[in-house]
Amino acid sequence: MMNTAFKKIECSDKELIQSFTLPSTLQNCDLAFANMCSWQFLYDSEFAVIDDMLLIRFKIEDKKRTAYMMPMGNGDMKKAVEFLEEDSKRLGHPLCMLGITPESKSVLDRLFPQMFHYIPERDFFDYIYLRSDLVTLSGKKLQPKRNHVNKFNKLYDYEYLVISKDIVGECIELEEKWFNENQSADDLQELVEEHRSMSFALTHGKELGLVGGAIRIGGRIVAFTYGSPINFNTFGVHVEKADTNYEGIYAVINKEFVSHLPEQYIYINREEDLGIEGLRKAKLSYQPAILLEKSAVMKRR
Repeated sequence: MMNTAFKKIECSDKELIQSFTLPSTLQNCDLAFANMCSWQFLYDSEFAVIDDMLLIRFKIEDKKRTAYMMPMGNGDMKKAVEFLEEDSKRLGHPLCMLGITPESKSVLDRLFPQMFHYIPERDFFDYIYLRSDLVTLSGKKLQPKRNHVNKFNKLYDYEYLVISKDIVGECIELEEKWFNENQSADDLQELVEEHRSMSFALTHGKELGLVGGAIRIGGRIVAFTYGSPINFNTFGVHVEKADTNYEGIYAVINKEFVSHLPEQYIYINREEDLGIEGLRKAKLSYQPAILLEKSAVMKRR
């Protein structure tokens, strides 16, 4: 493989990067282009296309070292991983890949028997649901969600809107209100970073290929959400914010948004829980069809 320089991921790279990610069977939320681009400021994410393989690298540990995603494409996977190893060595570290799913693990084990050590990272497992389950909320286990939706429908006269540039400002206002009400010293930095990512995504929605939805009550936006495709049958929901003074609002924005997505998306990836107890409980309560295991991968010494 020739040593081709990595370059910063920018909005203009969407078509090229998605030509690799959308046909893939990988369902990681990390592979949604909108995620890569809107969080680029934090991870210095870069990519290269070498011999028909998409290679992605990014910074971790306060940008002190580089990690990589699983290569993607129709080229030689073994050579692609070897290239990543050489690149990592050049940067002064042994190869580390993150977000490695069981599907990718089987590929690595076949090409490099006994070479890698896998460390499952539970806080970063993805919650993946059947679109049909989130739309219908059918079955005994989802009865509480149906109850929330039914109660909300009785209490409020609301309007569902597709997010357009006309209401982006109102969505950002709601996010700022949520930020001010939910920040604490423990997670202030994380919330500041999320706010920056969200503001970028909302103001560059068209370039990123975002799809978003919002709920308006009494002339005011009280909830919004957005996401983007991960592959041809899996859609990633990246953000969901709501005014919790409206009981059941999260259940409603979730159901409405997924109901308005194209039916080609069989699976909905609602991303990780980051080890946050309340978030884990909420995501498990929706009965995921797949809890997608993701591991850190290091070369055995």
